[in-house]
Amino acid sequence: MPAVAQTSDRPAIDRRSFLFTTTAVVGAVGAIAAGWPLVDQMNTDARVRAAADIIDFDASALGPAEQRRLRWRNFPVFVVRRTPAMLAAMQEPVFVAALRDPASRMRQQPLYARIWHRSIDPVFAVLVGICTKCGCVPNYSAETSVLNMAGGYICPCCASHYDPAGRVYSGIAQYNLPVPPYTIDGRSQILLGKNPPGELFAFESIEAI
Repeated sequence: MPAVAQTSDRPAIDRRSFLFTTTAVVGAVGAIAAGWPLVDQMNTDARVRAAADIIDFDASALGPAEQRRLRWRNFPVFVVRRTPAMLAAMQEPVFVAALRDPASRMRQQPLYARIWHRSIDPVFAVLVGICTKCGCVPNYSAETSVLNMAGGYICPCCASHYDPAGRVYSGIAQYNLPVPPYTIDGRSQILLGKNPPGELFAFESIEAI
């Protein structure tokens, strides 16, 4: 009985097409391998990214009531040398009664800044400058505003008022301005983005920004 010829539905692969495809694949892999060092070089090293999270600022150059605006993690951060008049006005009983969160119970700051002046050193304020209601950048003023507050911030969008410690006392905002993690080295060297020794605070844990 004659043998039955075996058939296949798949077309035969042309030798030239096979060689062309193989060469193209090998070439593409080689190009990727050659280009990877360049791509990898463009990626920021993890240690560099970590270092960029810490901003070193010498606040000793600030004059009374002067503000300096820094940039940290793409957030504007206000550093102000508060005057004795500012600190005194911030503690006036009539003014304190108007504060939305006078005891800083809302999680808008580290535990080491949960105090009436919301800072490590009463002289220096360190605040994230974004209105907690509408997201605009508040305007700083060293002049007396409503309720006889000497200095502070006014949001140009929703007209919320914050005192020199970032505590909201007028307008529609309900949360104080956030305090970022920071420490002070010596008397005035501010390390923004670094907690004091033994302290743990993640900026992502704040309630509103």
